[in-house]
Amino acid sequence: MTEYHSGAAHDSIRLSLQADCDNCFGLCCVALPFAASVDFAMDKNGGQACHNLQTDFRCGIHTTLREQGFRGCTVYDCFGAGQLLSQYTFGGRDWRQAPETAKAMFEALPIMRQLQELLWYLTDAQTLPAARTIHDALGSAYAETKRLTQLNPDALLKLDVAAHRADVNVLLLQTSELVRNEARRRHKGPLKQPKKIGRGADLIGANLKGADLRYANLRGAYLIAADLRGANMRAADLIGADFRDADLSGADLTDSIFLTQAQLNSAKGDAHTELPPSLSRPSHWSVSFR
Repeated sequence: MTEYHSGAAHDSIRLSLQADCDNCFGLCCVALPFAASVDFAMDKNGGQACHNLQTDFRCGIHTTLREQGFRGCTVYDCFGAGQLLSQYTFGGRDWRQAPETAKAMFEALPIMRQLQELLWYLTDAQTLPAARTIHDALGSAYAETKRLTQLNPDALLKLDVAAHRADVNVLLLQTSELVRNEARRRHKGPLKQPKKIGRGADLIGANLKGADLRYANLRGAYLIAADLRGANMRAADLIGADFRDADLSGADLTDSIFLTQAQLNSAKGDAHTELPPSLSRPSHWSVSFR
């Protein structure tokens, strides 16, 4: 039996795929490594607790992370993997009180995050009317991915998450084609899209101000520091696109496909940026970048 979600059920699932730091043991602050850069003020090895992590697993500088050189922390999104591992997979035993769980808990975080990210995309896909012909297949993929998130720690660490991700990606590609083709059929008038637009395109620093990017395949595109002010990205596939320091001021991403909060967090924007209803305007967008 497949799973299909809409309305209130969809909203509830979305909430479960958002980070809940109050119910997490600060896993991203310990498990993940980072290097001194524009995103982090210092080096930290994986498995080493950040010196800003407090005994209650809260960040001591949470409200001033960007000002103190930890912009990378404000961009990261675990898709709810942290609280799921903390409260379900490891039964509420934290790595300080049960140090024997630490290694497995930290190694499981990137695996669980990938599974939760897939659930985000599959949830998105199941709400798209244009993909209705594959809704059953999407529901089955959702159910199987959900099952994998419920594995015990040993089984989770042995999981070939890359293989599962590849299987799900076939469906996500089909979803993208169905949605974008349907949008094109309804489109009236010519499209004047820039050259070199496409999957995995190198658009670092590109001037795409006011560009018509509707229905474009921008999967994995490098849009780092690109000028996307006023660009129209409705019904564009944005899965895996790198928006670090891209300027989205005034851009229209209303019904773009597979956009995530982490992508928005890494970009610049303003009050005129149009977003899908399931995503939030990052707090650092309060300053206009026009």
